[in-house]
Amino acid sequence: MAAAVRLLPAVTLALVSRFPAAGCARRDVLELGDADFDYLATEHETMLVTFYAPWCGHCKKLSPEFDKAARRLKGSVQLAKVDCTSHSQTCERFGVSGYPTLKIFRNGRDSAPYDGPRTAEGIYHYMKKQTGPDSVHLQTDEDLQTFITHYEASVVGVFPGAASRLSDFLKAAGLLREQFRFAHTTDLRLGAEYGVQSESVLLFRPPRLRNRFEDDVVVFSDHMTITSLRRFIRDNIYGLCPHMTLENRERLRGRDLLTAFYDLDYHHNTRGSNYWRNRVMKVASQYTGRGLTFSVANKKDFLSELEDDFGLGTSDGGELPFVTIRTKLGHKFTMREEFTRDGRSLQRFLDDYFAGRLKRYVKSEPAPERNAAAVKVVVAETFEDVVNDPEKDVLIQFYSPSCLHCKKLEPVYRELADRLYSDRNIVIARMNAVNNDVPLGYDVQGYPTIYFAPVGKKDEPIRYQGPRELKDFLNFLKQKAGRGAASSGSRNEL
Repeated sequence: MAAAVRLLPAVTLALVSRFPAAGCARRDVLELGDADFDYLATEHETMLVTFYAPWCGHCKKLSPEFDKAARRLKGSVQLAKVDCTSHSQTCERFGVSGYPTLKIFRNGRDSAPYDGPRTAEGIYHYMKKQTGPDSVHLQTDEDLQTFITHYEASVVGVFPGAASRLSDFLKAAGLLREQFRFAHTTDLRLGAEYGVQSESVLLFRPPRLRNRFEDDVVVFSDHMTITSLRRFIRDNIYGLCPHMTLENRERLRGRDLLTAFYDLDYHHNTRGSNYWRNRVMKVASQYTGRGLTFSVANKKDFLSELEDDFGLGTSDGGELPFVTIRTKLGHKFTMREEFTRDGRSLQRFLDDYFAGRLKRYVKSEPAPERNAAAVKVVVAETFEDVVNDPEKDVLIQFYSPSCLHCKKLEPVYRELADRLYSDRNIVIARMNAVNNDVPLGYDVQGYPTIYFAPVGKKDEPIRYQGPRELKDFLNFLKQKAGRGAASSGSRNEL
């Protein structure tokens, strides 16, 4: 026994040496690697892991938010990180191809990609929903009232009898739990107050958003399947004018969306927050069924977006709301007239929008005065003239000035442009995608992103995904460039 006791320090030291990240276990964010990932990941029922590279700008931006969320989630959900430049084997094993990549692990197994918000608040709420049951079992009216008295909307299923669709409801809750709150009861009396007489699903809008323009509770009593329940929630969860946040904005932006930005604060000033919302809703109720969704948002949460995406300065508007429209196609409009309390300025803005009289807002750097270099500089205002020139094949690179991969590519890209400079049918171009709006049809999630816009198919640009050496670009253009380029002298070099 004494020998066994004497062995413990040595065994502990050996384990720490074998699994170096174990020494970080007391940290809020675990640092995992090739040697210890499987060993430590299995210790946690639910774990969120970010796979990153130290040079990645998006990773640096995420890091402090991730740390804050980890502190709040301590004891319920473990957060961890893997440096893919030092632990490539682990990153390759989990299919990491860009940074940062976030994944949810359950008991060491890759459970699902994390597709939630990337703010501390958003990560916290998203991951809290990953703990506990998919749907809370309600047994009394007190349970029900406690559940629905919440900052967010609530979905409650009422399933009396043995032959109910409760199992389908629970499956749907499992699939949608990260987006919505679910509860269920088998006691029909809990639904009686809301007119429920048989198997139904109740959608309770948040108490803070109650208004006179729509019902507080929506009842779904049709034949329930996972698909039909999902559709019911999607069509009703937000109501006439939802509160857009950093956490739900991507879901709302899957449609044409008008947003009024002002000093909104439902935690400390519900009445004041609803003052402007009610005025938006009064106007919105006159335009239902026309394909435009309305929302309100705290302008402090979206200041950088208002400045960068809409050209609105922080001093614009004062206490009055900023109003913008962003369509699902990416078109942007701003209401330049001051928001009037009677709502008439908003009505005029909407009438002009639906009549097609508004001018789109486009973020663009100034067009270069001279553009004689081999690599043509494109800005948003000149994109149509240069890249969509119907007579030319164009290879366009979207880059960020701070991107190291872009800087590494620069000499290769310049040499490519020099090689093809005399070919009047091919243009080699690049655009700063940070300071210019990226046009519809070009999916730019990281840098550099390169597309080829061929003659005759400008609305179907081809993403370049091959190696980034000169010979590779030349071979690609040889295959894709049109017949005009094939007849030129420099084309022979391809």
